[in-house]
Amino acid sequence: MKEFTVCYTFDNDIVIEKIIKESDITIGDVKQEVIEKMDRCRYFIVKNENEVHMINSYLVRYVQVNEKIFV
Repeated sequence: MKEFTVCYTFDNDIVIEKIIKESDITIGDVKQEVIEKMDRCRYFIVKNENEVHMINSYLVRYVQVNEKIFV
């Protein structure tokens, strides 16, 4: 399994989402999935450990995806 951390950066805030995927998924696949979600939906839900955020995709300035592999 792989854990991906997606950071959505806004003008005055950062929202972090953790995504668990199968080991054959690449970081490029996750980036493409995030971009398609932002193109398809004006608003989408991001859940992290403490909170649930409703994100307006038009306000996102930058998206970063990092990968962590579970052994």
